Amino acid sequence: MAPPRIARTALAAALLAAAAGGAAQAATPTQDKLFAELRRLAERVDKLEKRNSELEARLAAPAPAPALAQRVAALEQASKEVAAGLESDRISAREPELVTRLKAVEAKTQAIGAPTRLAEALDGIAVEASVAAVAQRIDGDANADGNDVSLLSWRGDLGITLPAGDIGAGTGEFFAQLRVGQEGEGLPEANPAFTGAYNSLAFQGGAGSQDSYAIVAQAWYQLTTPLGTDPSTPHSLQLTVGKMDPFVFFDQNAIADNEAEKFLNNVFVHNPLLDSGGAVGADDYGFSPGLRLAYRNERSAPDWWQASVAAFGAGEGAKFGRSFTKPFVIGQLEYGRKNQGFDGNYRLYAWRNGQYEGFDGSVDATTGWGLSIDQRVHEDLALFARYGRASSGKAAFDRALTVGGELTGNAWGRGADGVGLAWAWLRASDEFRAEAPLSPDFGYDARGAEQVAELYYRWQVNPQLSLTPDLQYIRRAAADPEAESVTVFGLRGLYAF
Repeated sequence: MAPPRIARTALAAALLAAAAGGAAQAATPTQDKLFAELRRLAERVDKLEKRNSELEARLAAPAPAPALAQRVAALEQASKEVAAGLESDRISAREPELVTRLKAVEAKTQAIGAPTRLAEALDGIAVEASVAAVAQRIDGDANADGNDVSLLSWRGDLGITLPAGDIGAGTGEFFAQLRVGQEGEGLPEANPAFTGAYNSLAFQGGAGSQDSYAIVAQAWYQLTTPLGTDPSTPHSLQLTVGKMDPFVFFDQNAIADNEAEKFLNNVFVHNPLLDSGGAVGADDYGFSPGLRLAYRNERSAPDWWQASVAAFGAGEGAKFGRSFTKPFVIGQLEYGRKNQGFDGNYRLYAWRNGQYEGFDGSVDATTGWGLSIDQRVHEDLALFARYGRASSGKAAFDRALTVGGELTGNAWGRGADGVGLAWAWLRASDEFRAEAPLSPDFGYDARGAEQVAELYYRWQVNPQLSLTPDLQYIRRAAADPEAESVTVFGLRGLYAF
């Protein structure tokens, strides 16, 4: 049998011969065209056979062994250099370009991943810190010797919130606050006044005015547990235990509860009966160990309401002496709502302190109730009011009313600035009026009420720094109709982040 190439050639020749034989018998124009196509086809077949022969010859020929060996050796050497370069983390100019590029990409990847890992490690941790200083000039009418007094103090606060894990469906967090500060000796012989402090920022420890002093102000754990199986339930229960500032959880007020930014006089920072009047029963720095339970309902969000109750150590218990022996107990109902887009908070609370120290030094129980309201009425204006009334106990004043507000500086192109104005009325109790004339601490016929006014302008220098000139005016201090009015000038500086 002939090879395929020879068979294809024989077939083309036979076709041409047959065509020629037929043409001798009768040639027509159509046959001429057919013969021509057959010839071209035979020529193409012959060319293809020659090309195939050449390709088969090339494929059968062996590759030059020396060139292939050199290429294989070069690849093996390059592989060894890459492997050696990748064993070290250092980048060298002598390494192959591929190794240098791989190490550069790896270094960039690690640089990008480091902040991500740090962010994951710090997730849930919040830190806030501030340092404030206050200089005040108190006129001589506040002092028994009649001399003006200049006072200077500073205070620093550091608060840290840490995630504390989950218990069932509840989420825990831990909060700690460190406080450090220093204050002058204060008024040497202060005249009687219902006002607890002209400077609520003042902080001085047992070391005296010459040394700074630091304490662990707060350290408490809080567990917030949603009620129900729905993850988005509007109902939650909150449990807080540890050393706390009771005013963080009760008698709050958005306009008047931050002495570092707003009003300095103590009667405006908290309800006067609780703080200046001493019914809260906390330690010398305003803190106490306690236990708090709260229920929160946000079903009508953005409106919400909350009910809470707590027991705090009072007297020696506030200093961890006899904790929860006749504690300070307080309950509060609060409601938050938006009025035409403006936030408002309304709080009603009642308390009982089993170790209350009266104005005559006696220790007995006291009870009372109060209101705290703050409402923004305009994008530039927010108002507040507080009222307190003592129902029992030997309080020097048994009724207190404070009102005021803050106006932002948008009207004069200083939106971060604020102007605050407040007024207080502290009514002398019947017991105090009866006993003051015969008391060696007072010795006058008490009538009416002490009145306090405060005005400040907060100048926000930058997002962290503010300066606040402050003016206070106290009339009829401790309900003494013969007392001269007292004026207090001050300047506060605050750095916070």
